[in-house]
Parts: sequence; structure tokens; C-alpha cells
Amino acid sequence: MDDTRGAPSGAAAAGFLGGGGVKWATTELDANGLVARWSEGAEWLLGYPAAHIVGHPAAELLLSGLPESARHALADQETWSGTVTARYRDGGPREVGVLACPLRDSDGTTRWLLTAATPVLSPGPDRASAVRTGPRPVPGEASPERDAAAPGPRRSRPAHDETVTEWAFTQQAFPMAIHDLDLRLLRANDVLCRIDGRTEDEMRGEPSGFLTGNRANAQVEAAMRRALRTGKPEHVQTFRRAAGEARERAWAVSLSPLKDQDGRVRALAVAALEISEQYWARESLALLNEASMRIGTTLDVTRTAQELAGTPLPHFADFVSVDLLDSVLRGDEPTPGPVSGDIRLRRVAHESAHSNDSPEAAVGIGDVDIYPEFSPPARCLATARAVLTGPWDTEYTDWMAHDPKREAKRGDYGVHSLIAAPLVARGNVLGAALFSRRLHLATFTEDDLLLAEQLATRAAVCIDNARRYTRERGTAVTLQRSLLPRGLPPQSAVEVATRYLPADSQYGVGGDWFDVIPLAGSRVALVVGDVVGHGIHASATMGRLRTAVRTLADIDLPPDELLTHLDDVVIRLASESTDPEPGHDIGASCLYAIYDPVSRRLCAARAGHPPPALTTPDGTVDILDVPAGPTLGLGDLPFECAEFDVQEGSTLVLYTDGLIESRERDVGAGIEELREVLARPSPSLEATCDTVLRTLLSTPRPTDDVALLVARTRVLDAAQVATWELPAEPALVGRARDRATAQLAAWGLEELTFTTELVVSELFTNAILHAEGPVQLRLIRDRTLICEVSDTSTTAPHLRRARVFDEGGRGLLLVAQLTQRWGTRQVPTGKAIWAEQALPAA
Repeated sequence: MDDTRGAPSGAAAAGFLGGGGVKWATTELDANGLVARWSEGAEWLLGYPAAHIVGHPAAELLLSGLPESARHALADQETWSGTVTARYRDGGPREVGVLACPLRDSDGTTRWLLTAATPVLSPGPDRASAVRTGPRPVPGEASPERDAAAPGPRRSRPAHDETVTEWAFTQQAFPMAIHDLDLRLLRANDVLCRIDGRTEDEMRGEPSGFLTGNRANAQVEAAMRRALRTGKPEHVQTFRRAAGEARERAWAVSLSPLKDQDGRVRALAVAALEISEQYWARESLALLNEASMRIGTTLDVTRTAQELAGTPLPHFADFVSVDLLDSVLRGDEPTPGPVSGDIRLRRVAHESAHSNDSPEAAVGIGDVDIYPEFSPPARCLATARAVLTGPWDTEYTDWMAHDPKREAKRGDYGVHSLIAAPLVARGNVLGAALFSRRLHLATFTEDDLLLAEQLATRAAVCIDNARRYTRERGTAVTLQRSLLPRGLPPQSAVEVATRYLPADSQYGVGGDWFDVIPLAGSRVALVVGDVVGHGIHASATMGRLRTAVRTLADIDLPPDELLTHLDDVVIRLASESTDPEPGHDIGASCLYAIYDPVSRRLCAARAGHPPPALTTPDGTVDILDVPAGPTLGLGDLPFECAEFDVQEGSTLVLYTDGLIESRERDVGAGIEELREVLARPSPSLEATCDTVLRTLLSTPRPTDDVALLVARTRVLDAAQVATWELPAEPALVGRARDRATAQLAAWGLEELTFTTELVVSELFTNAILHAEGPVQLRLIRDRTLICEVSDTSTTAPHLRRARVFDEGGRGLLLVAQLTQRWGTRQVPTGKAIWAEQALPAA
């Protein structure tokens, strides 16, 4: 069996070609040695149809093992030619001359191209001989240079072997070439000539073939020189256009050094396999993968549209624009598709591959354009399918002529092909994306149409997610604004600054809350609470609890009693909850404090909440010892109040646990750090809030909701308060009126004398009739005039409708009609009834 590694080299390649009919047998083996392709010539040669061979090991076709030189060539991934004994379909042997060329893919794996040429001769022994003998390896033609370089006798070869080898080269289905040591082309087969657009004679002697016209010329040349220098095969991927074609083809090029009998490299064989289909498929998948990572990084509609416009550039398109419906930008209800007729879209984003200012754009960012029914964007939205169009399409040219702005741009920036892809998600129309090519040599194809449609579909889902988020966030923000105080109510007891930072970055709402509630007698209630969880669910629960606290504060309950009633509210909410989603259990903590600017007393109670901090005017910081009650929602456990004397100008700090607790520190360490921050001088309460947040929070977006309320205490001057304690005797009602009238005159409030006398008379008389012991009368001049009567009875009065002939029952009704508001509250000695009047204008 005659075989050799290598192939003809140098000038010897001139004897490869000849004439005559031939039946070609070609097959391709994958990296595992399985048959991947089986030609008709191979079926004619061995009798097996492709269906019986593809996918089976090629070794099953051999009656005997491979020659040793073939095994070495396979191991070294080198070109090999020789004769093997194949198994014919009837089981008989057939000697076949084979040329084996390695083809390396871009992923590093190696396939093999096997070629056998069998002359088509007339029936008879000559034909059988030709078929069974097959081509033998050709070491080269006779030449003085070759003979001088290769000592030893040369073997003779049959003439028909030379002819078959020539056929194998010239009529191969793949482009092949042979280059000399200077990379000048010596031989080129018919396929390569057709690709280059020149004859072999025109290319010979030049660095032509796959050395020119490539996107990767330098890489190909470097690989060829490396193969000549090392004597080892090289594999490279390159791109070039065939003559007369605009679209590039991708090629896997195998470079095999051709050696003489002494192993010296004489020439270089080049064989190429077109892998355009696989390459462009990989490029499409890579673009889609890139789109999945780059598009939809935020929940902002405009940003997502910008990401869609920039992703396909520059490889897929020269210019991309994204137009959306206004309803998408507003987050309104979606528009079901498809839609027909003229359509109004707003330009949200566009990008150019060749200029930052996008001179191709006929519509500016933020501008509205009305697309007629025959325009590509309207057509794609009417069919919900991408549209491929260009100057060859009459509707495209009509669209250009219909729009003067586009017609003006057409001369300098006219495109040769355009794809309009609908942005449709979940059956709703969002807008359209336009991909255009101007400088790309190749026009869009049907494969590009499919890719653009996939890009638009993926982007549409992201845009729709952003639209839905915009709508839901708007709802959530509206909910939050309705639940938290829009502004702090006017009151004289404290100066207040607040901060609120929700942990839910998606919706910007949370479960923490704060409140400042004016109470009777110029007092004020300060509230901070924390609902378990984050987001809309916690925010909704927070709103219900805040409303409950305000309602309970309106009846002026002490802090411990208020928390007891609030605990019942949480238990009832939990029992009424039907939310099956885990993690939505209802629970809350709360701190409720009442400050009286007349007595300078602070009364506070807490339910599972961190204690408040108090900074005195001299800079001393105390963590107030308020008894720690249970978390709201447990039930059957008491809450306790604690009272403190507070100096004027002291700073009271209420907060939620999100401020002091984190992964890096526990609650105790957080409270100590808060104490250190509050001990530093601060020019204002607003500055105090900023310093506290900046110091205690490691990131701008906390992991837990944070509410912070800072209040600086004030006091009412003794000149603003007048108090009298009188026995409960009917004769003293007149004296009470006189003292009140005199005090109003001292304050310059004579205009309020009549109403005040009536209020004092009614309230003092009720105290005498329904209580025992001394009666206290107090007037407070604050933002309003407050008249307050206290007695020892704990029974609260109420309004009632007196009948025509009833002698009493009209007093409280008169008080309610003549004053701004009135009410009653419990005091340690009984109750107090109060009424407020507006002060006269200055």
C-alpha cells in the first residue's frame, strides 16, 4: 500500500490538472470521527446511501486499519493522501485513493474533509482497475531543483494517477490554492477562481486568493508565514466577499505545509470551507445575548428605549430609532394590538453608528410624528410583524415623498434597506423600532428581518415592564403621599424636622411613618411607627394604623391607653387579612409621646420600639428610659407610660430601627453611635437630620425603612396662661366670668369677651352641677384662645338635642356653635372640658 503525508509542492503543482470525466466522492467527518456529510459521488463509489452512513463512525467503512502514516497525520492534524481498503456495500474490498484535509473551526475543534476521485470509464476491466486502484500520492514533478534537493531514486507513477490527482484539485467543491514560500499563488482551483473573479493565470505569481480581499488579511498572512516557518498546519477564520456579492462570507481556512521527501517545506496548501451560515447564526445569538444583558437594566421607559437603539450598532445597522405611544410614557393603560390607520408616535431614542448627533434623524428626540398608513412603522403595527423595505418598495418611496423632512434627508442620508419592527408585548402595542442601513454594503435579508423582530420582541417586554412599573409606582407614590403628612400642622409646642427613607427602591414606599398631632391645651403628640415588611403592602397597613392613631389621639387618650387600643386594631387587621402570600403577616411597633409646653412635661409609651433620645441645651444626650412594651399585635400585655421634665430648647429624637440596626452592627451599638452624633453641635434641626442619616447609614438606599423625627421643645410664657381654682359653688360663676373678662382685657382680646363669658358660664355651671370638689378655670393665649374647665368627675359630657320645653341641654350646643372646636380629655384629677376660639386679626 503506497501512501505519503503531504502533497505536491512548489513548481510540481503544475502537473495536478488534466481533463476527462470524473465521479467525485466527498465526505466530511466531525471531531468525533462520525460522518457528517456524504455526497452522491461517495454513494456511487461505495454503494451506501447517505441515510445509512451519516452519523456513523467512518471507521466502519474500512476493511483494514489505517496506514501508520495516516495515523500520524491524524494525530498531528496534517494533510494526508494515500490508498485505503474500503468496504463496498456488498461486503467486498475496494482500494480507494483518499486525500484528507483537516478543517479547524473557530471553537478549536477539527473536522476532516475526505476526497476521492474515480474516473468515469466505459464498463470493463479498465474501469474496475481505475476504480479499485484510485489515485496515489504524488510526491511532485521532475525538476532540477527538486532532483538536486531530493537524492535517491524517484519512483515512477501511472499516468492516470497524475490525471486523477489533477481532477481532485481542480474540480474540488471547496476553494483550494497552493502558494510558494513567498506566498505567491502557484495554483488555484475553479471554485477559488469564481470567488476571486479572476482566472488562475491572472492570480498566479501574486499574493492573491485568500490573502487579499479579506477583513482579516493580516491574520491570514501571519498564519501562512507561521505554517511555513514551523511546518505545522494552521487554521484561521476569515471573511471575504465573492465576486459580484455585497454580503461577506465567513470561511474556515486550513493551511497545510507541503514537504518534500526530506521533510523540507516547499509550498503551502490552502483549503477553505464556507461557514457563513454557522457564523451568522452565532453572530445573531451573540447579538441577542448582548441585548438580553444591555436592554432592560432599569425600569425606566426612556432608558430602555435608548438601550434598544444602541445595542445593534454598528454591526447590524447604521441607524436605529425607537418611537413609542404617549400612553406608554405616561404609564397609562396599554393599547391592544394590532392597530391600523395613521398612527401618532413620539421619538424616544435614536442612535447613529457614525455620528453622535445622529444627522440621519428626521424627527428630534421628544418630537411627535404621525406615520401614514402606508409607512413602514404603521404597516408593521397593523400586521404585528416586522417589515423589510427600501427604495425598491413603492410604499417606501411614497412615504419619503409624503414627508418633506425625510425627503430632504434622503439625498445625503438615504438608506438602501430598512426594517420596521413592532414593539408589542403581552398583546399590547407600545411603538415601533426602525433599523436602517446606509453604509453597510449588504442589504437586510430575511434572516436579518427575523433577528430584528426578535430584538424588538425582547425590548418590548422590557419597555412594557417599565411602563407597568411607571403606572404602579405612580399609584404607590400617590398612596404614600396620602398616608404620610404632606406638611406639619401649625403648633407652638415644638419645632420639628423629619426624614423618611423607604427601603423599597422599586416603589419608593415603605411601612415606617411619623406624625405630629396638635392636642388640646397647646400640647402636641409625636408619633413614630414601623410596620413589618416593605413595599405597598406595608405602606397600606401603615396608612390604616396612622389613621387609627390619629383617631385615638383625637379623643385625647394617654399614651399607654392609646397603644392598648392600637394593639387591638392590629390584632383585628391580622384576623381580617386574607393575603395568602408568605411574609405578609401584620405586625408593628410604635412610640407615642405627648409634650405639654405649659407644664414642660413629656409623657411617652412604646410598643416594641427603640427608645427616644433627648439632648439638653448643654449638649447632654440621654436615652430616655421608657418601659419597653410588647410589639403591637400580640395582645393581653400591658403598656406603661413614663414622664419626664424637659428643659426649654431640648431636642427630642424619635426614629425607627432601620436607622440604628444593620448587618454591621446591632441595636445597642447603633444607639451609642446615635448618641455620639447628637452630642455634636448642630446649626439647625435640618442639619441634625442630615448628619444623623449620613453617619448612621452606610448607603444612600437603606436595607430597612427609616423614619426620623427631631423636635426642639418650646414653652409657653407664664404671661400666656391664667389659672384660677374656685370652689364648686353656683354663686362663683359670676366671679369666674369677671376674672376671665379681666384677663382678656389684659391680653387685648376684648372682642372675644361675649363669647368667652358664655363659654365660661356654661362650662363652669356644668362642673358645679355634675361634679364635686374644686373647679379649675384656665385660659391659654396661644395660636387660639383656649378656655378650659377641669373638675373631679370622670364622666364625659355629650351633645344632645333639647326639646322645646326643656329647661336645660342647650349649653354645649351653644358652645359648639360659637367656638372653633371643643372637646374633653381625661386628667389625673378627673376630666377637663375645653373650647377654642380664633384670635382676632391683628
